[in-house]
Amino acid sequence: MPHLDPYFKEVDGLQGKFIDRLKSAVAIPSISSEDERRTDVVKMGEWLAEQIRAVGGTVELRQLGKQPGREHLDLPPVLLGRYGNDPNKKTILLYGHYDVQPAQKSDGWATDPFTLTMDDKGRMFGRGSTDDKGPVLGWINAIEAHQKAGVEVPVNLIMCFEGMEENGSEGLDNLIEEEAKKFFKDADVICISDNYWLGTEKPCLTYGVRGCNYYSIEVSGPGQDLHSGVYGGMTHEPMTDLIKIMGSFVDPDGKILIKGIDDLVAPLTDEEAALYPPIAFTMNDLHESLGSEVSIYDNKDDSLKHKMRYPSLSLHGIEGAFYTPGAKTVIPAKVIGKFSIRTVPNMEIDAVTQLVEKHVNEEFARLRSKNKMKFNVVHCGKWWVEDFNHPNYTAAAKAVERVYGVKPDMTREGGSIPVTLTFQAQLGKNVLLLPMGSSTDAAHSINEKLDKRNYIEGTKLLGAYLHYVAGELVHPSK
Repeated sequence: MPHLDPYFKEVDGLQGKFIDRLKSAVAIPSISSEDERRTDVVKMGEWLAEQIRAVGGTVELRQLGKQPGREHLDLPPVLLGRYGNDPNKKTILLYGHYDVQPAQKSDGWATDPFTLTMDDKGRMFGRGSTDDKGPVLGWINAIEAHQKAGVEVPVNLIMCFEGMEENGSEGLDNLIEEEAKKFFKDADVICISDNYWLGTEKPCLTYGVRGCNYYSIEVSGPGQDLHSGVYGGMTHEPMTDLIKIMGSFVDPDGKILIKGIDDLVAPLTDEEAALYPPIAFTMNDLHESLGSEVSIYDNKDDSLKHKMRYPSLSLHGIEGAFYTPGAKTVIPAKVIGKFSIRTVPNMEIDAVTQLVEKHVNEEFARLRSKNKMKFNVVHCGKWWVEDFNHPNYTAAAKAVERVYGVKPDMTREGGSIPVTLTFQAQLGKNVLLLPMGSSTDAAHSINEKLDKRNYIEGTKLLGAYLHYVAGELVHPSK
């Protein structure tokens, strides 16, 4: 595809403008979880809509009504945009979000989180730089660079950019369901750029994410907190019961001890097993990200498999327990333990919940306690996995090779990205996760950044992907 060369050249020539565009976006503190920032989230959505219009796209700011449970707030609008409407071209649906996590300088940031600041290593620091303002603007940059280079965008684009991703994506699932056969009906495939490379040097394509079943256990007994010197040894203590139950879920090596869970997990195929050895990742990378050598496994392949394709159970906390500094001899009257299971194919939500609840009831009965216990399902989201042999993925792989000169790693995320499953279920189309940022970007943390290289080369990648996917959807690779 020699016509990509002038496009790449134009991206290089426009990089100053593209960085300024990101600087303007980062300057808007679009924090969706804070009431007082809701006007800034709306402002960000309106600013982004203007960016789309400025490159010739059309966009509607779809209002979603009041926020459930916080009816004093209007939900931020979802941007439904289009670029191109040629019936002879394939149509790609793009998803991203324009809201960000909370951030304050006092949290430990080295710079003002809402001022994009670049250091001498080309790291651009700022809240939302990598999650997800940089990748969203990458699409707009790609359109502009095509226009300036005189290269036609080879596909039609449909855009779905939301402002509540960092706060539960309220209202989005309903919108996707409503528009599946209307605004989104022409989409041939879906591309999402809202995740990260596994390392720092080699791009990846992500074809799956784990789900998350989140539970709580409430144990109560006494009518109020008690003094251990007065009542210790005379009463069944809720904390003791809870610790015994929670200690029965998982062993120190991460093995889930709930009977029947392992039987739900899809077996590892030879094709999938072959994906792990080439992945650019080392145990040193893992230890660096952990901040310590506390890894369970001593080799890369086993570590990655237990991050990507096997389930895990984690204990998250105990509500109602004494936790402040000092010594307090209290017996809590009621405690609530919280834990979750990261699920994988073929672990269906209800099947997992039935096994967990059965285990909890049996363990509590074994204690012969006079306390009361309640098991609760807090929330559940299903795993998602995609066909990585689909033309959507073979196109993205070719684009990575063209821009970066390497074959991409094929990865699955350990965390959850619920919108992938929603699009797949409602539209019935292949969903690709095509990341721009790297593993060291610290999304959600202090000093979030996006490397200039990833931003500029990533803009080239997004544009190149559009050309390759246009060809692959017509003439898939054999």
